[in-house]
Amino acid sequence: MSNQPNPSKMWSGRFREPLDRTFEQWQRSFPFDWRLLPQEIAASKAHAQTIAAAGILTPDELAKTLEGLTQVAQRPLNWAHRISATSGRDPAEPGYETSNQQIEAAIVASAPQAEDIHHYVELELTKEIGALALKLHTGRSRNEQIATDMRLFVRDAIDHTLLGLTQWLEALITLAEQSKQAPMPSYTHLQRAEPILIAHWLLAYVAMIERDASRFTDARARLNVCPLGSGAVAGATLALNRQIASDALAFEAPTPNSLDATSDRDFMLDFAQAASTLGLHISRFAEEITLYATAEFGFIDLPEAFSTGSSAMPQKKNPDLTELARGKSARLLGASTALSTLIKGLPLAYNKDLQEGQEQIFDIADTLTGLLSVLPAFTRSLKLRFDKMQLAAETGYLNAMAAATYLSNKGVPFRKAHEIVANAVRLGLETQRELNTLPLTELQTLSEHFAEDFFAAITLRATLDCHDVLGGTATTRVAQALSTAKSKLAAGSWKLEADRTKPEAADA
Repeated sequence: MSNQPNPSKMWSGRFREPLDRTFEQWQRSFPFDWRLLPQEIAASKAHAQTIAAAGILTPDELAKTLEGLTQVAQRPLNWAHRISATSGRDPAEPGYETSNQQIEAAIVASAPQAEDIHHYVELELTKEIGALALKLHTGRSRNEQIATDMRLFVRDAIDHTLLGLTQWLEALITLAEQSKQAPMPSYTHLQRAEPILIAHWLLAYVAMIERDASRFTDARARLNVCPLGSGAVAGATLALNRQIASDALAFEAPTPNSLDATSDRDFMLDFAQAASTLGLHISRFAEEITLYATAEFGFIDLPEAFSTGSSAMPQKKNPDLTELARGKSARLLGASTALSTLIKGLPLAYNKDLQEGQEQIFDIADTLTGLLSVLPAFTRSLKLRFDKMQLAAETGYLNAMAAATYLSNKGVPFRKAHEIVANAVRLGLETQRELNTLPLTELQTLSEHFAEDFFAAITLRATLDCHDVLGGTATTRVAQALSTAKSKLAAGSWKLEADRTKPEAADA
């Protein structure tokens, strides 16, 4: 082993001893941060334009640098074509993404000296344009580079998530429309409570996803500032026009404080926490579908295209998608917690601990992509058993609240009405009769306020429609809520225009 430092390192000038080989490989981030290549290329192009405006690069040097960066950006595509040539598969073929691991391995293996994505781009750019590549690092630090790359990555991940949420919203709203005015029981404490419309149940998840979308949108707005020009910690040492890079990358403005800019990972926390809350909502949905698909409930027939069987029991149809969705929510929660724990004790400004946060963000983005790739189609494929759901809504004294309301409307204090109806339910339980089958004469022994109109007031439809309040399950209210949800969806309330999400520098 040579006693001379490795001249290929970006920082090796001060050192006289080589790195321990094991430590060198252990501390590398390139095996996972290689996926920031698109963001690193976009940010490098933006920085090249900035230093060209400052007179560091001539117009000809800028053009060569931008073209060289474009060539470096093609590396993953080049490897994909090489792998396809040896495998005989077309990269455009459905399912070809299974070769992504091969591409990843090939890229990482192609640059064994690269410490991280920044070092990789510098090495590869040097291959393309020679010593001119070394000018690109003028006036910048890896601290600001990674802060910028991660903002760009999270912004892209949020945009992708919002599009996926839109597709799931479309599926839920479509299923709600198809349910029309079909009823089902609602539950508190997992005990039947009151009848509701199936559409009302599905729109509850629409409301949750609306909140999720707003969290991601808010997080996107907060992260959309550009750290380039912040230097290692105190700001660039050149009089750079930071607005050039900010505009090139479609940021709203440059960051206002260099110390904060290089150490800030709030945007990653915002994304992680929004994702973990979305995961909770997905898990609740998955849990209800899993329960409702059991023989004990029988409300849902699981689509075979999203289910699996048992290797031992031939009759089984297992809810693998919903079970995995519950499991993925734990993964999202774990990543969010790990990120919070990572950051909580760090002094200003950059510390290499932050390298660990990248993998959490990558995992969150991949997990959300996976979930939102299957949930819309799964939701559209659900087969609701309206007969079973209606029978469950009509039995079990779910009209007791409506019965108490009937007495209350007759002038009986609600607490007294509650007691009277509870006694009526007890009578029904003891004689195995529903409230609507108890004779009026027996009911009148409990209260003189019962009359013939009582039975019309506790029919299934009347029980539903007595909840005629904003947000209630009355037929007209649910129809209004469904119309509002469709209007929001049609107006693109949860979508972002593609032109706003692609920085010009990436295509320069």
